Amino acid sequence: MSARPGPRGFPAAARHGGADGPPLRARWLGRVTYADALRLQDATVRERRRDGAPDTLLLLEHPPVITLGRGARPEHVLLAPSELAARGIEVHEAGRGGDVTFHGPGQLVGYPILALRGARRDAHRYLRDLEEALILTAARFGIDASRSSAGTGVWVGGRKLAAIGVRISSGWITSHGFALNVATDLAGFRAIVPCGLRDAGVTSLVALTGRTIGLERVAMEAAACLAAVLGRAPAPLDRGEDPVATAEADQAGALR
Repeated sequence: MSARPGPRGFPAAARHGGADGPPLRARWLGRVTYADALRLQDATVRERRRDGAPDTLLLLEHPPVITLGRGARPEHVLLAPSELAARGIEVHEAGRGGDVTFHGPGQLVGYPILALRGARRDAHRYLRDLEEALILTAARFGIDASRSSAGTGVWVGGRKLAAIGVRISSGWITSHGFALNVATDLAGFRAIVPCGLRDAGVTSLVALTGRTIGLERVAMEAAACLAAVLGRAPAPLDRGEDPVATAEADQAGALR
């Protein structure tokens, strides 16, 4: 296990530019189906594009689901549809970059809906910013995570701790995002070739630390770390909103 005491504050690298931008809104939504999360993302993107909503980080977990990025290869799903259905695992196409990934309970999923401005209108920089935020989040729990030449994401000892797959649409509005394994049942990844990397294993914060770690606590840390990397002040974590009702209300408002 690669672990060390977590820092009390953010390293200087995470504070570049200071907290000069507007606060980053963060919403904790609990468990949300993938289809509902897609609808909520679409509604939030529309609102952000017309400046009807601030930059927002949606934080949640999904029931078991395999998502297929734009670069997904069918052979990277290792189980037949009937077997997936028997295990209660849905399959959805996702309009993000990347290959195949698995989401399930105990995994923190983050969907940043941001309007990238100025020098941040750089897809590679945005991916590195997400990696940096997740590395800092892992450090908060005593884990020394890093990038890897094996591919985009966050790694510990050759095992993938967090996957990243994003979409950047017109107006440089981001959606989709990251999946950080916290207390995930890693057996779910046996149904796929994670991110198309046959020789790469997966791990989680709980597996690395041997401790019980609450998902909402990790959500709070991830929101603060991403805000720091983006040079934003962290806003308090919003809780308690019904994501389905919110998405439906936002969509109805967009059609009026």
